[in-house]
Amino acid sequence: MNTSRFKVYGICIVLAGFLFAAFTLQPRHVTFYMIGDSTMSIKEKRAYPETGWGMPFANFFDSTVTIDNRAKNGRSTKTFVSEGLWQPVADNIKEGDYLFIQFGHNDEVKTKASYTPEDDFKKYLVQFVTLARSKKAIPILITPVARRKFDENGKVVPMHPVYTPLVKQVARENNVLMIDLDQKSQDLLQELGPDRSQLLYNYLVPGEHPNYPEGKQDNTHFSELGARRIAELVLADVRTLLPDLAEHIVKPKSAAK
Repeated sequence: MNTSRFKVYGICIVLAGFLFAAFTLQPRHVTFYMIGDSTMSIKEKRAYPETGWGMPFANFFDSTVTIDNRAKNGRSTKTFVSEGLWQPVADNIKEGDYLFIQFGHNDEVKTKASYTPEDDFKKYLVQFVTLARSKKAIPILITPVARRKFDENGKVVPMHPVYTPLVKQVARENNVLMIDLDQKSQDLLQELGPDRSQLLYNYLVPGEHPNYPEGKQDNTHFSELGARRIAELVLADVRTLLPDLAEHIVKPKSAAK
């Protein structure tokens, strides 16, 4: 028996195995970082049924996408940086990752410590974008989601007349992908009208939920239904703006074949 021939044959099989493993395409795993305020953030149980839209958004993707939601209640661009919330994202974001940037709600309120003057607001947005790009990640700016307010004629009143245009300006001047969530959410509110739109927000009558025994009328923060509807608005733009990421959106069972 020619043992040397069998040895050579065995070595060839091993080498073929290594080559197959080396050239087999592995699923690309990416992280989707989300930075922003309470309208996006993950809520503590004591706040339920208040829900940030980033919570249901995390359920739209397969296992190759990690949603890392760093949004925090009450934060502006300024306090997100000054409190050290931005630095871990800056340190860990990597090539091929994505960065959602949604601020404005707290930046624009002059009576809050989180108030960020207009020029500073733009500088912080550019800072986030520049860092992401330096790491070869993909930044996406998002205009602040609408607050619920209607005039006496039942028409939605825009609540971010200064800071939404600032986000658009930064996106335009720096050629950044942008989702106009302010306008999209206003359109949704207008479609539903003054009464039905309450279902999207944290509206509770006294005794309806133990976390709010006296009830709640909140025109800024979402119910579970509202958070999902807003997340679906964002997802619709993700399909268009980020086709590579769209491939990893989970298909409904009826469509997954």
